[in-house]
Amino acid sequence: MNKTKAFLAGVAVTLILIASVLGGAIADRLLNLSLLDRLIPRGTSSAQNGQIIFNEESSVISVAEKVSPSVVTITVETPQRRVLNFNPFGGGFESRIEGGEDQDIGSGFIVDASGLVVTNRHVVDQEDVTYKVITNNDKEYEVQKITRDPSNDLAILQIDAEDLPAIELGDSDNLKVGQFVVAIGTALGEFRHTVTTGVISGLGRGITAGSPFQGFVERLDNVIQTDAAINPGNSGGPLLNSAGQVIGVNTAVSQDAENIGFALPINTVKEGLAQFNETGSFASKAFLGVGYQMISRQAAILNDVPQGAYVQTIEPGYAAERAGIQVDDIITKIDGQNVAEYEDGLAGILLQYKPGDTLSIEIWRNGEIQTLTTTLTDASS
Repeated sequence: MNKTKAFLAGVAVTLILIASVLGGAIADRLLNLSLLDRLIPRGTSSAQNGQIIFNEESSVISVAEKVSPSVVTITVETPQRRVLNFNPFGGGFESRIEGGEDQDIGSGFIVDASGLVVTNRHVVDQEDVTYKVITNNDKEYEVQKITRDPSNDLAILQIDAEDLPAIELGDSDNLKVGQFVVAIGTALGEFRHTVTTGVISGLGRGITAGSPFQGFVERLDNVIQTDAAINPGNSGGPLLNSAGQVIGVNTAVSQDAENIGFALPINTVKEGLAQFNETGSFASKAFLGVGYQMISRQAAILNDVPQGAYVQTIEPGYAAERAGIQVDDIITKIDGQNVAEYEDGLAGILLQYKPGDTLSIEIWRNGEIQTLTTTLTDASS
């Protein structure tokens, strides 16, 4: 009898304990109490982490599948030439034919189904050569016409095609540092449709960009910095957000550091496209014709020179050369406006002017201030 009572008492205590635990668990979840979490984690951390990884991978895959049909490779057909070689071990001179083969030199993307392709101007800067566009399904189109915008390092290629998959253009005015991005292009001029990922590392950068294939460099302002791998050959390809929209045109990679690439904001491209669709050309922009580097206040003090735009190169035939500006000059003022006070430096001041405007330029040369006068030319001329 006592054993039966003891057994029933034990059962009752066990049921009470079970009810207490279940009741506490229900209350914890319904009332969002945290006590149970200390004993039994909700179990979402690893699942959520796995889900985050899965979502990121899915996003990249989705962007690549959506956009790759709109990304193209730019090739150039080098002209054939006969080369003579002397054989010192006998046989005299030998001749062979070089060139005549296509070489992948850059990337681009389709912006209109009728055959408009955007790329960098430095990718297609050579004259008297044949350029071709290769789609991701290996269809080949010869470029019929090239319209260049040297002030923005942009070019529009026209090919004879129809029903091409046009890419979706995004908005580069609301980008944030840390935002996820995807880059697609022909890496190293060899590996077509290479997909890389990263984030936006900086905005509003000013850089000196160029083409390793053609030895061309120029100054670009207000570009996007990214750590997505951008290699020679990626130039002209799209920088994309997680929705597969183009937010930039991959333009340059730093030769002095790793994981530093740059892209032109897509809104700059959209402005150029609007002008092109209306007139068939890019808008006229004032061009001084100098390559320069801005001198910071600290550098000016250390070197006992004024702040301004330090002239590194002069473009032959343009306004700067005609004014008498020389390499190593420092441009300090334009029409009385202090160059150093503008966020975008010399380029920011020149945006106020149009081709044909005459202006005064104050320069510092060998410790003396001089004032020159010149008439601005058209950047696309």
